[in-house]
Amino acid sequence: MSVKRVIGTETEYAVTAAHGNPVQWSFDVIAGAADGRARRIRWDYRQEDPVNDMRGRRLERAAARPDMLTDEPQPHITNVLADNGGRLYVDHAHPEYSSPETTDPFTAVVYDTAGDMLMRRAAARANADGRADGTLRLYRNNVDGKGASWGAHENYMMRRDVPFDDVAAMMTAHFVTRQQYTGSGRIGIGERGERPGFQLSQRADYFHMNVALQTTFDRPIVNTRDEPHAPADMRRLHVIVGDANRMDVPRVLKLGTTSMLLWTLEHADDAGIDIDARLGELRLADPVDAMHRVSHDLTLAEPLALAEGSVMTAWQIQVMLNALVYETAAAVHGVDTRGEPIWPDRETRSVMMMWKQALVDIATIRHADVCERLQAEGEASRLEWLLKWQIIERMRARLHPDTPFDEALHDPRLQMIDLKWASLDDEGSIFAKLRARTERTASDDEVAEASHTPPEDTRAWLRGTLVTRWPGQIRAASWTRITTLDDPDGMQWTLDMANPLAYTREQCSAAVAAADDIWDVMRALGAHHD
Repeated sequence: MSVKRVIGTETEYAVTAAHGNPVQWSFDVIAGAADGRARRIRWDYRQEDPVNDMRGRRLERAAARPDMLTDEPQPHITNVLADNGGRLYVDHAHPEYSSPETTDPFTAVVYDTAGDMLMRRAAARANADGRADGTLRLYRNNVDGKGASWGAHENYMMRRDVPFDDVAAMMTAHFVTRQQYTGSGRIGIGERGERPGFQLSQRADYFHMNVALQTTFDRPIVNTRDEPHAPADMRRLHVIVGDANRMDVPRVLKLGTTSMLLWTLEHADDAGIDIDARLGELRLADPVDAMHRVSHDLTLAEPLALAEGSVMTAWQIQVMLNALVYETAAAVHGVDTRGEPIWPDRETRSVMMMWKQALVDIATIRHADVCERLQAEGEASRLEWLLKWQIIERMRARLHPDTPFDEALHDPRLQMIDLKWASLDDEGSIFAKLRARTERTASDDEVAEASHTPPEDTRAWLRGTLVTRWPGQIRAASWTRITTLDDPDGMQWTLDMANPLAYTREQCSAAVAAADDIWDVMRALGAHHD
């Protein structure tokens, strides 16, 4: 049992400017990301299938809302292939970054953060070119306070033979309750901030279904899109409930705990665990209501009704999920002299330690009064919502010392903290000023390197390397294919890369080093030609 699996992230950014419209601003940002070399490479949509459903059915395209049909090319240049193997593009009126495929949550967070750097550079270029009069600004957040929300998605490759009902049950319990340590904090209760208040998660109020296919309306806690970008025996779990965190620890935990629970589902039979019975103990009576309750509950003690009639807190459910992982790992791998499972690698040990620390942090803050919460530096270095709350509460005490916290949140100066927290512009970012007070899992140098260097242990290495070396010889690219322009003999070559764990640096570096052009690489790696 290991935390390692193919993982990727997708982050939509908010964009503002002095005048114009958000759609054009998004195109301006992506245009700023495109240099002359890679600008002409188009995205190959042929392998995308947004209406295929994990529950064994398909939605008729005629019945799908237009914003669900993400496989239809747009009339503008909206895609840029990054040197690091990732992709920058316009999606639903937002500039978006999809990270390259990685194999552990720590590396995934490095490449996720590299997307902020790439987007910041793109906006700077767009401003330098005079677009929107040089006033473009980007924000890593999820809400506008007026009813709109945009995503910070996670993707996990997992075994297809795990029953989908088990996946849905496990992930529902997890996604509803993990907010206590992954939430990025938000001023306002309700989609439009109808009620004053502060909550744990930016995204929670925008979810109104438990399980469904769509991602932009009546959002489901568990998304069922079956678009694997992987071999037939694997599926991609596409997760849309997460916040666009700025801090490292919540992002590692978001990816790492979810990966460990997927491993538990994949290995429960090996461990002799009746997974259906165990998941039955955690089944929520009303997951959507629970999702909202957990996010709104700053006491961290709200009882959640379970389907079988009892109640548990979100913390108790997380403790049970954590214990289930430990039990499965102990049965599969054995235990050491302390009774600790013999975790197979450093990344897994680190994630499990961080998960345990998160549960301790939540328990500590749950029993702390306001003064103690304000002084909780260690916990605030790991819990993003808490650090943001501390800043807001200290400002509230200065501006409105005699006004209750929730009532004071009508003040635009307090509401502006939420926006400035998310700003990618270091000069205007509150988070940038507080970054040194947060626990880091990667250095600035590692992030800078990841902005232009692809991961070495997935197919992203070959994609990023070819885009960097021979952009003028590539016609189209996708997660699973590279198609060249015609070679000197008039033949167009296509390399199928269905397996994300193939086409790594170890496997392909010799072919690339020996090649004079991309067609030499294609022939060496067994591409087919038209």
